[in-house]
Amino acid sequence: MTKYVINGGNPLYGEVEISGAKNAAVAIIPAALMVEGVCRIENLPNISDVSTLLSILKEMGADIRVVNKRTIDIDCSRVRAPRATFDRMQRIRASYYLIGALLGRFGSAYVAMPGGCNFGGVRPIDQHVKGFTAMGASVSVKNGIVQAVTGDKLRGATVYFDVVSVGATINIMLGAALAEGSTYIENAAREPHIVDLANFLNSMGADIRGAGTNAIRIRGVRRLNGGFYSIIPDQIEAGTYMAAVAGAGGRVVIKEVIPKHLECISSKLREMGVTVVDLEDSVIVQRTDPLLRTHLKTMPYPGFPTDMQPQISTVLCIAEGTSIVTEGVWDNRFKYVDELTKMGSSIRVTERTAIIEGVPYLTGAPIKAGDLRAGAALVIAGLCARGETEIEGVSYIERGYEKMVDKLSALGAEIKSIYVPDEPQLEEKEIG
Repeated sequence: MTKYVINGGNPLYGEVEISGAKNAAVAIIPAALMVEGVCRIENLPNISDVSTLLSILKEMGADIRVVNKRTIDIDCSRVRAPRATFDRMQRIRASYYLIGALLGRFGSAYVAMPGGCNFGGVRPIDQHVKGFTAMGASVSVKNGIVQAVTGDKLRGATVYFDVVSVGATINIMLGAALAEGSTYIENAAREPHIVDLANFLNSMGADIRGAGTNAIRIRGVRRLNGGFYSIIPDQIEAGTYMAAVAGAGGRVVIKEVIPKHLECISSKLREMGVTVVDLEDSVIVQRTDPLLRTHLKTMPYPGFPTDMQPQISTVLCIAEGTSIVTEGVWDNRFKYVDELTKMGSSIRVTERTAIIEGVPYLTGAPIKAGDLRAGAALVIAGLCARGETEIEGVSYIERGYEKMVDKLSALGAEIKSIYVPDEPQLEEKEIG
């Protein structure tokens, strides 16, 4: 078992470079299944979710060559079966994007129900199924396996989502890229990584228009050709370091970002008394004065992202006054609050709303991450706290953050990753 040990109280100073976007990478890698020829993907984040997806593709027959630490070549020409290796599928939520990619290429898909984080909310795939059914697929779930089959291939259709769904928008985009005819997605999600996926597919020969709006049109093409593409910077990783500076104090230049993607986060931090200066491809975040209370509600992009809710809620624990945080995307994303309570926070949760009474400081304690973004929030709590914080469950954090310990250490944080051997199991002796 690996855990992080943090001695809090040190303000952060210096520069940090943001990696490629996790949420874009885990959509673009499955999309490579539909490309004829070699796909060169640049600015890949070095995280476990990416490694897992690449392993799944390799086991399916893909040829994967590492060019350098951020660039790979993928050639899926030898993939012959529309099936994925099931044991790895359950380690990662984004594995369900293989359904759309396999349907697009083969007209059928056999994919295990996805795993990944479980932060208390229900993450159904009903909108995915609705879209594929409208496009002529027969979809069923048997023994934990999603089976999606068409007579030959998907057909273009009009797909209206009952709720805005990032995952469903991506999955239908994937399937529609090689479908017969045109597909119209209405009430589509608008997140930056959806635009990035559309740009990737278009660079390979797809015809997708309207990504970034709530109406996307995809005209199916006969084939996608190889090429190269560079993934956008990670909006949520950047936002997490912005929140870390807000909580711990200091001044940090966050480099290799798209400031426009961060506007929803920057504006909220400014309300809290944090200075945020936008430059061409970086932002400067500085906090010297006490934090101010604020209210926020998570919403689909361009609203405040649900993936930043735990991090900002943690910072608000040490803000002056009472803050109200409403989760507008998932039914329950406040399971991490129990861990913050161990550190002296004052939070009361009712259904989708957390009422946060600011306290003068948090105190270090042994805590455990239960999902990716909650884990990042607990790291921020440790940076803000007095004394030592030990965080277990860091494998969740490493699913989405590249070298977080190294990056924070370079900013002056006292944080280290330590390996703790599992305790040996004692054999039970028969009592006779």
